Formats: sequence, C-alpha cells, structure tokens
Amino acid sequence: MRLSTVILPIHRWAEGQKIWRRAEDLGFHTAYTYDHLSWRTFRDGPWFGAIPTLTAAAGATERLRLGTLVTSPNFRHPVTLAKELISLDDISGGRITLGIGAGGNGFDATALGQEAWTPKERADRFAEFVPLLDRLLTEDAVSERGTFYSAEEARTIPGCVQRPRLPFAVAATGPRGLRLAARHGQAWVTTGDPKLFEAGTPEQSVEALRGQIAKLGRACEEIGRDAAPMEKVLLTGFTPDRPLDSLDAFVDFAGTHFALGFTELVVHMPIADSVFAADESVFEKIATEALDQLR
Repeated sequence: MRLSTVILPIHRWAEGQKIWRRAEDLGFHTAYTYDHLSWRTFRDGPWFGAIPTLTAAAGATERLRLGTLVTSPNFRHPVTLAKELISLDDISGGRITLGIGAGGNGFDATALGQEAWTPKERADRFAEFVPLLDRLLTEDAVSERGTFYSAEEARTIPGCVQRPRLPFAVAATGPRGLRLAARHGQAWVTTGDPKLFEAGTPEQSVEALRGQIAKLGRACEEIGRDAAPMEKVLLTGFTPDRPLDSLDAFVDFAGTHFALGFTELVVHMPIADSVFAADESVFEKIATEALDQLR
C-alpha cells in the first residue's frame, strides 16, 4: 500500500513551497491538489490554480509524484488541458498523475456563467472528455467532432515523458464512470459513499466500498480487463471514520481498506480551523510510521 497526501492550493507560494517540500521529506508517494476555481468552505479565502501550483511544486521537489485530485470538465477543455499536462509532465520529469472526474454542482459548475449541468449532462460530457483527452495525450495530431468537445488538427507534440501517456486516475462510482475507469484508467479513485459521511458507520462504509470495488470489477470484465492489478485509490476524509485521530486508528483503518483491495490512501495535509484540521504530530507519525506498522 502507498500513502499520499492532498495539499490544497490556499497558500501564497512563499509558504506553499515549504508544504510541498515537507510532503516529500515525510515520504509521501504522491502529493495531489484539488483542481477547482474555489471549494466549499474555502470559497471566500485564497485559492490558487492547480496547474501553476503543480508546476511550481515540480521545481520545488525531486522525487515526489504530483497530481490533480481531481480535474473535471466543469471549466476545462481537452485540447488546452492536454497541452498543459504535456508541459507539466515534461517540467516534472514524468512525475504527473491526472486524477479526473465528472465534476459536481459546486462553485465551478456556474463560474463561467453557464447553468449547472444535470448529473446526466455531466456524465455525457465526461464520456466524451476522457477518450478525447486520452487521444490528445497519445497522438501527435487529433481531429474529432463531438457533441460537446471537438479538436481540429490539434497538435500535442512531443507528447508525454511518461509513455504512452501520463496515468489517469479516474474518479467514478456510477456505471458509466466505472466503464470509463475500466477502459482508460491506470487507477480508480473513490471517496466512499457520500450518503454515509454524516449518518453512517465505518462498517457501513466498508460494505459500500466493497460494493464499489465489485462494480469496478464487473466493468473491467465487460472489456476483458483484469481489475486486480488496477490501482485503487481512496481519498480519505469523506467517510464516517476518523483515521487521523491517532497512529493506531490509522493503522487499523489502512489495514481494513488494504484488505478490501485499496492500494493507495490519500490524506489531507492538515489545515487549522477547517474541516481538515488534525494534530500535526499525529499526522507526521502517520506519514512516517504507519506503513511500516501495517507491513
């Protein structure tokens, strides 16, 4: 199992670079950031762009993998996103993972002046977005006419440092998204069942996650893919559990979810006075000791 972190893009870079370097020093496998224009309780405070932040983080670190968790079509287009990702993969020396999802109905959904898309409209757009982005990152020139997204002789030379392209970690729980994950994803991402976050129990959450993994397996079977080797990523902080309360709590949590089939757990870097507040000393112990105990 791997342990990774999320660093929200809320700090001016003079301070932010220290946090990304700390993530590398603590031994995290990957440090991700949210790709939003703003997010929930952080809406009225500082919030910087994901791609520039990751570009700066690539220059501030050497070994740490970097990525989005997650990018969505809410304010992105595959052609321009592909160009940015190819550049970012080059600058980082091939250390980028693209977490990608269908998006939600938060602030991003209407920031460009459009009406918020329905769940079906988000799924329809995602079904076009991911395959086109896949092509753009693997082919030198792409022309395609879609209902929502098109490309006309779009050039993406020289392509990614990682071949055939940088990995996709596809966030999905519904049948259409899981089929996209099965076909295009090197990894699958979930936050669990959101209906259980406030009113559910850890045991119910485990069963919900077990069901999601089973559905992913069936989606892979449909296209003749073995789901077992596929990376399975749990973004923590959205289930009824409290794994950051202590080192023992995290080790128990990690062991339970490793047994389910998860290969990577992602924890949020603590932010005081927020939904991601946590004891810094406990967090550091988790980062440096938890996986050894689990082994």
